[in-house]
Amino acid sequence: MTDLLEQRDAATNPERASEQVAADTFVQAPGDRFRTHQVANQVPPLDGYDPLACDPAVADALSREGAEYALPHIREVAQVVGSAEGREHARLANEHKPQLRTHDRYGNRIDEVEFHASWHWLMDVSVRAGNTASPWAPDAGPGAHVARAASFYLMSQLEQGHCCPITMTYAAVPVLRHDPELAARYEPGLRSRVYHPGLAEPSGKAGLLAGMSMTEKQGGSDVRSGTTVATPSSDGTYTLVGHKWFTSAPMNDIFLTLAQAPGGLTCFLLPRVLPDGTRNPIRLQRLKDKLGNRSNASAEIEYQDAVGWRLGEEGRGVRTIIDMVSVTRLDCVLGSAALMRIALSEAAHHVAHRSAFGARLADQPLMRSVVAELAAETEASTRLALRLAGAFDRASEREAALLRLALPVTKYLVCKRTSAVVAEASECLGGNGYVEESMMPRLYREAPLNSIWEGSGNVNALDSLRAMARSPESVEALLAEVDLAAGESAAFDAGVRALRAELAAPDERRARRLAELAATCLQGSVLIRQAPAEVAEVFLASRFGEDSGWRTAGTHTASDTATAAVLARVTPAV
Repeated sequence: MTDLLEQRDAATNPERASEQVAADTFVQAPGDRFRTHQVANQVPPLDGYDPLACDPAVADALSREGAEYALPHIREVAQVVGSAEGREHARLANEHKPQLRTHDRYGNRIDEVEFHASWHWLMDVSVRAGNTASPWAPDAGPGAHVARAASFYLMSQLEQGHCCPITMTYAAVPVLRHDPELAARYEPGLRSRVYHPGLAEPSGKAGLLAGMSMTEKQGGSDVRSGTTVATPSSDGTYTLVGHKWFTSAPMNDIFLTLAQAPGGLTCFLLPRVLPDGTRNPIRLQRLKDKLGNRSNASAEIEYQDAVGWRLGEEGRGVRTIIDMVSVTRLDCVLGSAALMRIALSEAAHHVAHRSAFGARLADQPLMRSVVAELAAETEASTRLALRLAGAFDRASEREAALLRLALPVTKYLVCKRTSAVVAEASECLGGNGYVEESMMPRLYREAPLNSIWEGSGNVNALDSLRAMARSPESVEALLAEVDLAAGESAAFDAGVRALRAELAAPDERRARRLAELAATCLQGSVLIRQAPAEVAEVFLASRFGEDSGWRTAGTHTASDTATAAVLARVTPAV
């Protein structure tokens, strides 16, 4: 196509044709003064790589957690994630932000959001992959949550914004089950693997998506301070009036929300289209202009006598949605681990192909130390996230107790560390990592999101203290998990002793220290038990022992042999 355009230009513009010939001559002639325009020492595109081949922890975790049967499906998802087509759709979905349309051309209120075609492409892939609610199906096999977690983790590496409505749909099902009638009405659509965008009455759609609308401008994470009012109607529904400060994916089909009913704070389900086909008066006031997550629309909304159905008892709203919070926090950990992983892939790929100061970057000792530490932390985060997904599958009392404490502390540390890991990975690319075309700025803008959503750092640290107070068995379950690696490393054992001291005397002022130490010990334990010895060595050297505590990558004292093995393990092959 380019050649044809150039030939047409030459035919109509002889002067331009002569300039083109001259330019071509200068570029091709050896030794002339324009040779500096030749491109050399640049890294080839990562397009077409296999994200599973350079991340063997995923397949290993699937096998350990009883979901090895899902590997063929996970490989299909990985092929999409590593493809040039998928990576371009991710770029375009973020380049073309969603647009709010409050009214049509005639002045009718429509409250719709227009998304770029690439957004719909990404959504279609994730829904068909079963990332929405497939683990909740009656015929879901063993390890279904782990299989779904691995797929979600991969798609999060491709693009994070579209994963928000995917997560909310996944998390809505256990809440819906507080009302069997509502669950029977909506759950089949949520479990569907058909992506059916557009505004329509839910019973007529082949697939449904769910959203959450909890926070208000005066409260934020303090959802109990909400002022939205729900008034009961004679037909069993409620009428809601109020304003919600943050509602992601406002074009989803149904929403779970909190409002003050006569009996106190209560959870409600609101469809965008009512059973009679009329639009529920949920008004989109504006879209948020966010740091990252730009492909996804997040809106301020207003309920103007919107109709809702109660979920659970009046006054028990927080207890009703608690299952949703647990599930969304798991996805926050998975999404953050995924961001670390794609940033690591970009960095490892870059240093494997770029030379500076007379040597390939990947052969230079300090760069090797940096990338190896990023790799060890990333694998620790990935393995721990998939281990917690396995706890959802097993659903035993012990696993439930483990999740009550392990989930908030893991969410605290992994999501908080993501910004630092992505920043270090970007620095491996030098100036190239600071320009939009490298994709690293998009990853960096995305990195803080999961640390803020579903409870910021302080909220999760304090939730861990509450879990300890209300469920002492959660402490026992966490320590039992950590102790599975006891005796393998003196430095790790010393770290566990420090953790026991913190757990024995919880103090709100030290809640962050407790959360960080607990999550780090969980990471160390899972690596010692599951990962190659070299990966564990690099992680333990940077996190435990007398020389630990440094939090810039590359300060560890692991051996050159371990570093080399870790680099070989994580570098993409293109």
